[in-house]
Amino acid sequence: MKKALILILLVAGYFRVSAQSENKVVIGKIDSIHSKILGEQRKIWVYVPNDGPEGIYSKQHYPVVYLLDGDAHFYSVVGMIQQLSQVNGNSICPEMIVVGIPNTDRTRDLTPTHIISDPPMMDSTSSLNSGGGEKFISFIEKELIPHIDSLYPTALYRMLIGHSFGGLTVVNTVVHHTNLFNAYVAIDPSMWWDHGKLLNETKTALATKDFKGNSLFLGIANTMPDGMDTLKARTDTSLNTRHIRSILELNSYLNFYKQNELKSKSKYYNEDDHGSVPLIATYDALHFIFDYYRLKLSMDEYINMNKDVISKIEKHYENVSKKLGYTVKLPESMVNGLGYQKLATKNFEMAEYLFKINIANYPESANAYDSLGDSYDAKGDKENAILNYKKAMSIKVMPETKVKLEKLEKK
Repeated sequence: MKKALILILLVAGYFRVSAQSENKVVIGKIDSIHSKILGEQRKIWVYVPNDGPEGIYSKQHYPVVYLLDGDAHFYSVVGMIQQLSQVNGNSICPEMIVVGIPNTDRTRDLTPTHIISDPPMMDSTSSLNSGGGEKFISFIEKELIPHIDSLYPTALYRMLIGHSFGGLTVVNTVVHHTNLFNAYVAIDPSMWWDHGKLLNETKTALATKDFKGNSLFLGIANTMPDGMDTLKARTDTSLNTRHIRSILELNSYLNFYKQNELKSKSKYYNEDDHGSVPLIATYDALHFIFDYYRLKLSMDEYINMNKDVISKIEKHYENVSKKLGYTVKLPESMVNGLGYQKLATKNFEMAEYLFKINIANYPESANAYDSLGDSYDAKGDKENAILNYKKAMSIKVMPETKVKLEKLEKK
């Protein structure tokens, strides 16, 4: 479709939202699931990427981000993923579904073991229902993930993001349910919990288990008293440094045990405290986890797109497919835009070549056949233009295609 010309992705992208209604920008929906495991109704917030303007492109399947403390971080994480994935070809990460899990009983769900109290961090009232972490992970695995997979266009790649107690849950999942997710983001996790019980279990797991195929990003906030640095904090024994000491100890284990093939990275944020660190840490985590995703082409390669460059792009997406564990085709919108770029310069051969790639990858796309029809029409091949417009209309009736078809048939 000619409208795809505005989507030439060399110079600009656009911020996409799930829907616009009643003069409101809507970025997701509130879903709900009854959990037999937890014995309660759970609301979930779900964001699904658009499949392109006016739905002209083929339906896609997307990796899924499961976000703990969803009511606190949903908007920022969705906005960040939209921004980092919006420019096909130069995207930092893929477009992804985001599933935010709001809290009902945060301490119950996000702590792996029960404690009576742990002053000054926890009092006996706060910790009364603690230790439900394993049931909560079971809820995610056996109820929430199947629910999401049954209703939304998911792909076989999952990420778990958590902060504070949520970060503790992330580490618990890495250690005891390693392959439930492909990638993990633990932001300033509360590794001090229960006298560092999970911290010790993590040390053992990192030393003995195989984590090949898994990624972990650890974000560390500056929660130290004024005048102290991380070197001093490591040897301090006061409660004031217990939180960061436990995380620094976790970091030392990640750096020491490299034989387990866990792809891991940590980053210390000296200018961010416990409350401000989630945003910047998530941003860095996406860059790290998807460090293979960005397609690096020179401006000359974009402008002088030829079959050799297309081959390079195809090899890039073969590598992306290998990393993600499922086939990722060249984005229809990107190839469509490049095809119209060639059509604008009357390079009919290259335009046809590009549009046929989309037909091969997306044989049920009306847009792909419509675009190829435009290519034939532009070079005066009326017969093939009509043939492709009719094929497009057989898949989906589109007013623009209908007008073009009727115009050619009258000639």
